[in-house]
Order: sequence, then C-alpha cells, then structure tokens
Amino acid sequence: MRELKADALWFHLHALVMLAEQGSFTRAAERLDISKAAMSQKIRELEAAAGVPLVQRTTRSVRLTSAGEKLVDDLREPFAHIARSFVSVRDEAGPLRGVIRITAPVAFARQQLVSHITAFLVLHPQVRIQLEVSDRLVSLSSEGFDLAIRHSEQIPETHVAQRLCDTRAVLVAAPAYLQRQGTPQTPAELAQHQCLCYPRGHESPRWRFISADNPAEKLAVDVSGPFATNNSESIRDAALQGLGIALLPDFSAQAALEQQQLTQLLPTWRPVEVFAERLWIVRPWAAQVPRAVSEFIYWLRARFSVARHDA
Repeated sequence: MRELKADALWFHLHALVMLAEQGSFTRAAERLDISKAAMSQKIRELEAAAGVPLVQRTTRSVRLTSAGEKLVDDLREPFAHIARSFVSVRDEAGPLRGVIRITAPVAFARQQLVSHITAFLVLHPQVRIQLEVSDRLVSLSSEGFDLAIRHSEQIPETHVAQRLCDTRAVLVAAPAYLQRQGTPQTPAELAQHQCLCYPRGHESPRWRFISADNPAEKLAVDVSGPFATNNSESIRDAALQGLGIALLPDFSAQAALEQQQLTQLLPTWRPVEVFAERLWIVRPWAAQVPRAVSEFIYWLRARFSVARHDA
C-alpha cells in the first residue's frame, strides 16, 4: 500500500477518535455516516501508516492498544475544538439547521414530547431530530446524544441540567374498578385493594402519603396486586382495563383523567417518594452548544412553562 501523507490521514484519525468514543465499529460508522467495512478499512490504513497496532479486535469487543489510547488522548481535544469552531461559524447566521439527538422516557415522550417536537420542526424545517424513547438512563456522551429528558433527581455532575417542569404522582383507577370494588376513602384502605405497582428492586411495595391539609401527618401503606412493571404507561393501560388502582406520574395520567377514563383518588393526600418531582433537560457539558440544541431547549422550557401555568 502506498504511504499516506499526514494530511491524508485526518479522516482516519477522526475515525479512531470516534471508535474510541463509541466502542463499536458499527456505532462509529453510523456516527460518521459510512459503512462498517469502510470504517474498518480506515483503521487498517491508519495502523499501516503508524506501523503499530492501534486497535485490539475480538468477536465481542473493541479496545485500543496503548499506542491507540495515547493517540486518541492527544487528538480528542483538537478535534473537539475544530467541531466547536465549525459550529460557531455555521450558527452565526441563517436558519437553524443540524441534527439533534434526544433520549426521553417512554411515557413522557409518547404523551407529551412528540407534539412539541413536531411543532418545533414545522418552524425549523432544516433541523432534524432523532428521538430514542427508553426508560434506561443512557450515557449521553458515549452514545452520542445531545440532550436527555430525565425524570430523576440524580443528575451527573459532568452534565448541565435545566428544569423542564415539576411533576407529581397521582392515585387513579378506572370507574369500572371502583364500581366493582368500591372507592377507598383513606390511604389505609388501599391495603384491601388490587394495586398496580412500579417495582423498586426486591422491596415489597409500600406507598407513602402526606396529608395536604396537615403536612406533618404521614402514612405508609403496604400494598399488593396482580401486576407490576417498570413502565408507567403500561401501568396506566392496566388501570384503564379496570385491573386495579395505580400510582402514576401526572404526565402519564393526564389525558385519561381529562377524558374521565380514570378517576383521581384521595385528592387530600399527596403521594411521595414514588417518582421524582421534576423533569430535567440534561446535556453534556460543552463550551460551545449548537444553536439548534440551545434553541430547542429554550422552546421546550417555554412550552412546558405555559402548559403548567394553564393547568
């Protein structure tokens, strides 16, 4: 193979940095918009030019050699600086453009987020948004996400978090269930009902409440029921079928409550310690944030602020 000059290796070097970040030839190729075969070829050519192995390949994983790690450590910040400079120049004028990659919880994305994404894209047709709906807490940096919606109070210190809106848990049941089993009048009566639970490890389900009239009054009730799952939308659907009483985030129950498909129970008692009480917009820290990303964050915060004030 002919010897490659240094200025012909810039893309090869960028490919190595991307491979280190993604930990996979397939994911790195997707980020670079090339085929997996082309990605492998670039790394082989770079290794041939360097004269030393840079990547250790196995059937299950990809790891850098010590030479590869040193090269990536030296290259990561220069490439990041180039990317920031380009984004800054591109974003100075003209319409918003670019790709925004987002991850968000399943129920919130389907019931609240998608409509706002649609409206934003109508206003900014040169923007593309890729949304992954998942209840797992993904690594934003290693998986290439620009931002995440998190229903959690645990935000990594290396990330920037902005409050999207407050949320609360609501106790609900379908009218059919209440007609069949009766309506509980106190939290203690929940122990006699079929309760649909969000599992927390191996702990037995226990729902905690604070009196809205007297915050010093607190109750904890051991509950049980025929169905448990770690997805609030699935719990809501089971409640809609009349299977039992459910504790849900308000954003998951909102539409069904408005349509009177579900009834809120024990309104003078506030459920606590079930779900986080805020939704956050989280992004990796960066000195330069693409204008499309910052404008989208501003858009979302404005929309949900209006929605909460109108509620």
